[in-house]
Amino acid sequence: MQKHWQRRIKWPWRGGKFWLPIILVGCSAEQTVDTPLAPPDGPIPTYMASWIKKAPIIDGQIDDDIWSALPWTQPFVDIEGSKRPRPHFQTRAKMAWDDDHFYIAAKLEEPHVWGSLTERDSIIYNDNDFEVFIDPESDALNYFEYEVNALNTPFDLVLTKPYVEGGTFDIGWDIVGLQTAVAVDGTLNDPSDEDQAWTVELAIPWSSLTGGKRAATAPFPGERWRVNFSRVQWQHRINDGMYERMPDTSENNWVWVPTGVIDMHRPRRWGFVEFVR
Repeated sequence: MQKHWQRRIKWPWRGGKFWLPIILVGCSAEQTVDTPLAPPDGPIPTYMASWIKKAPIIDGQIDDDIWSALPWTQPFVDIEGSKRPRPHFQTRAKMAWDDDHFYIAAKLEEPHVWGSLTERDSIIYNDNDFEVFIDPESDALNYFEYEVNALNTPFDLVLTKPYVEGGTFDIGWDIVGLQTAVAVDGTLNDPSDEDQAWTVELAIPWSSLTGGKRAATAPFPGERWRVNFSRVQWQHRINDGMYERMPDTSENNWVWVPTGVIDMHRPRRWGFVEFVR
């Protein structure tokens, strides 16, 4: 469990990284490092998620007609914003909904698609991964995180509030009824060739998003939720014909909406999804 905390707040030291726990004493939410509320590089983006009559087939291919008709988010950027270089591989996402599910699709350009973790609720960001963050009440309380690697291994949890505000998490919580699939345009875990991308497709039941003040039901048209996406990307090497993470290197964190710091758990800086019908 400690590893989940450790990745989220990093402090530079002599060109490397060290981990430092933070205790906030006598701070309200408005006084923490979670302010200002806007992302560092301009206005907060809003994605208009369309209501759909027919659900997509969750096979990871994102080639259904409904996905073709929907716009992508803007390409992901570094989590720290424009002060850092732009990602060298493109990542984008789409969203849709119906009365039963929140649908998410993502495409991650990648010349070397690999993964190693196969057990549910492993610390998935130790592989390259795609991550979803959802705050239905947009209040930075009782929000949800989902991570998946190219092997379609899931990691899901619910958080009481951001770590910098003393929040706790429950990895024992699962998205009940989740449908998830990954497809690879190339060959998984084969360093002998070059791949194009991997794609992720999710169907998250509204009924599974429990724990907050809001009822776990579909949003009403025009409702807006705080949402963000992240891609963790590691350097790798090939050892005995197999991919492995490059030791003693830090990951890249590429996101839809930058938080300005290497910490995804700043819900007040996430983007919005507006549910339209």
